[in-house]
Amino acid sequence: MKDFDISKWQPRDTAADSVLRTVAEDAALESHLSALEERLREVSPSGSRAEIADLQLQIGRTLVGLDRGADAWPLGRAALDAFLREQDWESAADACDVLFQAEQPGSLSALGQGVWLAVTFPVDPELSVTLLNHIVEETPDDADGAAVAATTALFLVDLRASGQQKENLKFFASQSLGAVARRHSGIETQEQFDLWLEKLELKEPDKFLPRLRNVVDVLVQDDWWFDREQLQNRLPVN
Repeated sequence: MKDFDISKWQPRDTAADSVLRTVAEDAALESHLSALEERLREVSPSGSRAEIADLQLQIGRTLVGLDRGADAWPLGRAALDAFLREQDWESAADACDVLFQAEQPGSLSALGQGVWLAVTFPVDPELSVTLLNHIVEETPDDADGAAVAATTALFLVDLRASGQQKENLKFFASQSLGAVARRHSGIETQEQFDLWLEKLELKEPDKFLPRLRNVVDVLVQDDWWFDREQLQNRLPVN
């Protein structure tokens, strides 16, 4: 089985994005950053850990938007640790997303841990799909990991989303899975697609979810920032 090959990963080239971004957009982000930093200075002496962590995460996300990933990293890590202490799993997964987009040496580990949180806990399905789509985008065309991630995204949308959000996310996740099938095996017809799903064992959660765990383990390696067993014991069903 081919999954995620960590040795082939490289941060995305953001040069083109930087050229296209307008001076006005940069100025807006800088202004927003200044306001957030001022707010953080105001609340730090007496604010709650959750409020401080939320501001740190917002600042980190803004810094990422300014291609200042190295500056964003320590803020994102501090926010993640605070959210984990508060058992705010959704915000913790969101922090992992920011850390991944910071494109630092530990970013793949952050992605794997964010995916683990997003799949394990009932967080916003849109965030779950976003994190899983990062795996889809970063995985080589011939690797099964993208198919597993895209299938899991569609599964979580069916399980957790409702109303217009479900309709929108299901369309996106279905399109993503179809694109993965085409790039992975040249799939074009519905019949080919059904056979492909069967061949890769993507029709049953008890088969594809354990494979997602393998992908996550490859991403994280031995760099886990929390105790998974301890966190699982805090699931609502326990």
